[in-house]
Amino acid sequence: MKTIDEVLSRMDQIVHECRSTQSRIGYFAILYRQVTRRIRNGILAGEFEDNPRMEKLDVLFAGRFIDAYEGWKSDKKTTESWFLAFEASKASKHLVLQHLFLGINAHINLDLGISAADTVGTEPIAGIQNDFNKINAVLAELVDGVKSNISTVSPIFGWLIPLAKGRDEMLLNFSIQLARDGAWKYAGEYYSCEDRYASILERDDNIAKLAHKLINPGKFLLFIVKMVGFAEWKSVSRTMDQLDIVIKKAQTI
Repeated sequence: MKTIDEVLSRMDQIVHECRSTQSRIGYFAILYRQVTRRIRNGILAGEFEDNPRMEKLDVLFAGRFIDAYEGWKSDKKTTESWFLAFEASKASKHLVLQHLFLGINAHINLDLGISAADTVGTEPIAGIQNDFNKINAVLAELVDGVKSNISTVSPIFGWLIPLAKGRDEMLLNFSIQLARDGAWKYAGEYYSCEDRYASILERDDNIAKLAHKLINPGKFLLFIVKMVGFAEWKSVSRTMDQLDIVIKKAQTI
């Protein structure tokens, strides 16, 4: 893929595949497709500091998710962060938000820093930071919109989750801003390191540990997850349709 339109075409195909096969990977795919649409519209409107560079970044960034997805479907090795997210999609016991956060965890915490460094090549990486932050602003807005309207796809989530406030739980405390800051720090490390393959392996191992915390919350939160999960719709395609509506409504910038 060389253009953002090609990325969107493939994302449409993935969303269709997930809806047809009732795959929960579709939850993240729906969210990420809207992020990509928003970036494409921003590029066309000339909103970024370097719009051709932003398209290159978006293509590289999306390519890491698409390659991981296609590799996993073909039983090929992918990063552990994505493997955990994809494998979790097989289970009905996880919440919609868990699936979304698992995808975001792999894509922001691992993929984004790599993509940013690969985009600038030998140019100073500091030059891409503002546009890097704009990608995260788009994602954060959409995630906040989903969380604010989560009752649409998870009817009792809003009632039960306040009971777990104050607890040190990855699922409750997952922050796009913290993920962005960590991703930018890693982008600089990856950019300047000599052995990038080893760097990715080490980073992936750390991010996979966060994925495990998202998949396996503490005992108290696990009880809430089971309660919320019981009330969530079991039809993946129906949940995807409602999630798509919520995400589109959340898009205001």
